[in-house]
Amino acid sequence: MHVTELLDRAGEPQISFEIIPPKRGTSADALMAAVDDLMQFNPPFIDVTSHSAEVEYTELPDGTWHRRVKRKRPGTVGICAAIKGRYGVETVPHILCHGFNRNETEDVLIELDYLGIHNVMALHGDDTGLQKKPGPDADFNRNALELVAQIDAMNRGRYLDTSMVAHATDFCVGVAGYPEKHFKAPNLAWDVEFLKRKVDAGAHYVTTQMFFDPRHYERFVALCRGTGIKVPIIPGLKVLTTKRQLMVLPSRFYVEIPEELAGEVTEASPEHVPDIGIRWCVAQCEALLNAGALCLHFYVMGRSAIVSQVVQRLRAI
Repeated sequence: MHVTELLDRAGEPQISFEIIPPKRGTSADALMAAVDDLMQFNPPFIDVTSHSAEVEYTELPDGTWHRRVKRKRPGTVGICAAIKGRYGVETVPHILCHGFNRNETEDVLIELDYLGIHNVMALHGDDTGLQKKPGPDADFNRNALELVAQIDAMNRGRYLDTSMVAHATDFCVGVAGYPEKHFKAPNLAWDVEFLKRKVDAGAHYVTTQMFFDPRHYERFVALCRGTGIKVPIIPGLKVLTTKRQLMVLPSRFYVEIPEELAGEVTEASPEHVPDIGIRWCVAQCEALLNAGALCLHFYVMGRSAIVSQVVQRLRAI
């Protein structure tokens, strides 16, 4: 079932989660144990992240190029299939275009279609800085708009080989939204206009980047609606758990930590920081639900026990 259908049929706000695959060469046991813990909340779907490819090109003696792709956290498709098979919950693999060419993207989408996974999150992906000089067949410097268009074309039965009589896929496509604007965008209004282009190209819903002030979400939604974006907009949430995150989260994700939260964390002893983050996140969730959010999407990042405490406290209110 599509994410949008799950939200339409729920009748009440939902709780969803996003998890990260284990590092290359490590076991997925800890990850599946975390999913076990999260399933007590009956999430309608679980996102599984992917990571940009590290791509190296080597020019061969005959003038052709050898292309080598490496990822530190492989396994997104396999983990999605395992979770859906074990728990019966819909999974949303993240599909990236940065570092992957159109043929590689099409191959992954075909594999997902075979597995009965019909929800995807279309993202650009982080710039690893490790891409080398591309060969003549490389087209990996695409943006998320072009990726959405490719998925939408497959939903219409149009594949890269136009001579094929192809099966039309049925992907529900999510895209990212940035309540505080994408760091490369000149301003928030410009960023929302670009988001509208992704929706017009075939995106069915939006999940936001993390933020810590619900007013950012309310302003963002109002601006999106005023621009003509009518699809669901799901707020993304992260629980602040360490003092170090006061510096790491703004520099890595380009988000603002409110003065009140930053001040309280700064003054607290390290062992009390998770309690502050949990309390802040619960209050944020209440504000978002009052603002009409259909779903709260938690970035778990290996801290399922912390996220579980937030949801438990929220449900006890």
